[in-house]
Amino acid sequence: MEQVDIIVANGTILTMDDKNSILEGGFLCIRGDAIFHLGTKGQDAFEAQKRIDAKEGLILPGLLNGHTHAAMSLFRGLADDLPLMEWLNNYIFPVERRIDGDFVYTGTRLACAEMIMSGTTTFCDMYLFEAEAVKAAREAGMRCLVGEVLYDFPSTNYGPIEKGFEYTESLIKEWQDDPIVSIAVEPHSLFTCSPDLLTTANELALEYGVPMVIHLAETQSEVAEVKERYGKNPIEHLHSLGILGPHLIADHCVHLDSKDIKRMAEYGVRVIHNPESNMKLASGVAPVPELLARGVTVGLGTDGCASNNNLDLFTEMDMAAKLHKVHNMDPTSMDALTVLRMATIEGARALGLERLTGSLEVGKKADVIVVDSQRPHLTPMYNPYSNLVYSARGNDVVHSIINGRHVMEDRNLLTLNLTEVMARAREESLRVKEWLSD
Repeated sequence: MEQVDIIVANGTILTMDDKNSILEGGFLCIRGDAIFHLGTKGQDAFEAQKRIDAKEGLILPGLLNGHTHAAMSLFRGLADDLPLMEWLNNYIFPVERRIDGDFVYTGTRLACAEMIMSGTTTFCDMYLFEAEAVKAAREAGMRCLVGEVLYDFPSTNYGPIEKGFEYTESLIKEWQDDPIVSIAVEPHSLFTCSPDLLTTANELALEYGVPMVIHLAETQSEVAEVKERYGKNPIEHLHSLGILGPHLIADHCVHLDSKDIKRMAEYGVRVIHNPESNMKLASGVAPVPELLARGVTVGLGTDGCASNNNLDLFTEMDMAAKLHKVHNMDPTSMDALTVLRMATIEGARALGLERLTGSLEVGKKADVIVVDSQRPHLTPMYNPYSNLVYSARGNDVVHSIINGRHVMEDRNLLTLNLTEVMARAREESLRVKEWLSD
């Protein structure tokens, strides 16, 4: 009898592999941190230390949140219903000048708890004090791609930009061999980063073979500002600097023309779509169907809780599908399978993690979630992809496994003390209120 660590059984397995294979009445075996076997027959040939009964639910890859600012969970509801630039300049940036490492650690733990409990197993983070974000993610057991945000102006963490590059390089070196932590170089945007900063960031990313992540073409005002400064739109500006390439992960990409999309496809630029944030800030609707038609890899993100206001990728999938249908006046646009792939395997490709996660295949890391489908709003189930995208919510996830580690069991978080995490978050919110009243 073959010895394994975990067997997840008695469910329908949505592999999200290249063939979108579905195993009804399937089981999945985990040995160490990886998937050892998938099948529908022969379960008796395996013996496990732990068995998880999916109870006729859905077994699928953990979701990937391609863009967020995890610690901004502590800014949830802080400054709603405002335009992006007013929101940033009058509320977010001033408050961020007061935060410290403990704030980021506390906020990231809160975000990790929310993400695990809503089916996300991997996230890409851009924020300050990212060493503390890594500490929180590792404690929670979450897979992550993180980077310290870089600006022209001094950071409350590292000070001048030269120190920001040193800080980023130290993160890359420290975590380059970690099983669940990956590091990226992350300049904030074209309107907060000079050409010299962008070029240096790009060189650092290429030197170490890591991704470069940036907010790009998010608003019309950003596009206008870039054109006024440099005489080019955002994509043209990056192209002139020699920065476009498959190492670049561009967040938002709302305001693109057909030439931009063609150029991004030619250079293999990867995109993260954040529909709820773009809607809430009235930034616009990203041309995702056009990007996909050109072969651009597109993942899905929530952005931070200050502009969403949650980290639930199930609601993000629902919104992504419906937004593009009404925007294009086409009910066939962004079908459920396409959107679910954006949150799983295509999201993994967008982050450069497709060899590790995003689909359930032998040899890949065991990032697995179980969705309880025996609920009124998920009954009946003619098409599991449709139910997941249009009906499911994060609290339908009952089990979560990351890198072979069981991190949530029957809705109970195993890696973090949820009561303590939320209590610490409430304490930090009192500090935020004080900063706003100063």
